[in-house]
Amino acid sequence: MARRKFQIYKGDHKNGELVNYETEVNEGMVVLDVVLKIQAEQANDLAVRWNCKAGKCGSCSVEINGKPKLSCMTRMNQYGPGETITITPLKTFPVIKDLVTDVSWNYTQNKRIKPVKLAPEAKTDKGYVMYQEDVDRVQEFRKCIECYLCQNVCHILRDHDKKDEFIGPRFMIRMASLEMHPLDIEDRIPELKKEFGSGMCNITRCCTEVCPEDINITDNGIIPLKERVIDRFYDPVTILSRKLFGKRKKKLPPIKP
Repeated sequence: MARRKFQIYKGDHKNGELVNYETEVNEGMVVLDVVLKIQAEQANDLAVRWNCKAGKCGSCSVEINGKPKLSCMTRMNQYGPGETITITPLKTFPVIKDLVTDVSWNYTQNKRIKPVKLAPEAKTDKGYVMYQEDVDRVQEFRKCIECYLCQNVCHILRDHDKKDEFIGPRFMIRMASLEMHPLDIEDRIPELKKEFGSGMCNITRCCTEVCPEDINITDNGIIPLKERVIDRFYDPVTILSRKLFGKRKKKLPPIKP
């Protein structure tokens, strides 16, 4: 057991400050354990969002010493014994109170995306049939726990506040999961370019680095989407082909006999 020093943000989006705390830290504790201990013993009005304490709900996202992390998955032994640990709310979103931020903007972005539209001709007497490799390709994106750490670290949203122009990396991978669905026939590429701001991402890979589920957001999701936009709107061969032969439908995978 050791006594450690902490600074925790208290306040709302208008007024707030870092408050100093000291508490005993036991072996094996994570940052969320410490926050809840301080809440119970020293600051009963401290607001903190959490749920599963297993790294699967994404609720406890905060910034620890300036780095976006899940507090339930950040062990205290990662920090030196004399180091003061600073815990603040996600910078990109408005603070409701203390460590709790208003992430409702993200839900609005999700509603803007067209849902999957299955091709009627893809349905057989066995139902919808897909190859396993096609399923595996989009399965990675379904691991997202919506912690919004990628949204928080994205400089377009965080530093430039372009929330009206860019939907952010979390919803770029949602777009990728739909666009790469082998049976989906919906076309989202025009919206991706004009409304969702795919061209604003400059591939820093900061979103990939903070993802607790190790989703390769940039290389497997964002870059393929940007390539599809470039093929559609900037590749002269593709543009000429569309003018001559019209819009091509998505190719469906062959049905197994």
